[in-house]
Amino acid sequence: MTTAQERTATDARTLLDEEMRATLVSNTLDKLPQLTEEKAERGVGQMLAFLAACAYSDRPLSPSPLVDDFWHAFLMYTQAYQEFCERKFGKMLHHKPGFLDRDEHGGGKALRARTVDAITLAGYEIDMEFWPELDLAECSQCHANCSDSPNHPPTRT
Repeated sequence: MTTAQERTATDARTLLDEEMRATLVSNTLDKLPQLTEEKAERGVGQMLAFLAACAYSDRPLSPSPLVDDFWHAFLMYTQAYQEFCERKFGKMLHHKPGFLDRDEHGGGKALRARTVDAITLAGYEIDMEFWPELDLAECSQCHANCSDSPNHPPTRT
């Protein structure tokens, strides 16, 4: 009989050197002064975990709006961002804004759930404060009587 060993999740902030993390925290705080320094530091970690998941996923993933703000902060340092991607993932991770076909990829909540699952599978910590749309229902699947749930009663016309 084989037993599964539980793996400890890794803090993705360790993927990036301290100096660049501090720069991203500072720049994001300038743009979003309502954040605390501690939350901005955690946000950088969630953005890095998202990027790591994207590097290994064969399906599209989607950042939360706040995680996307941290990604934009990193993208502003194009050379550092490109070098990071090449060094850590062996390829450039391009930002492709736009909407994915809902029928093919699911809606926003389904994409974010897939993203969080991919981050977890990649071995990184999830900080649910950065994925708030997933905290709306106490379930692990998209059947919480949401508007797109099969359990949701049809709308009357």
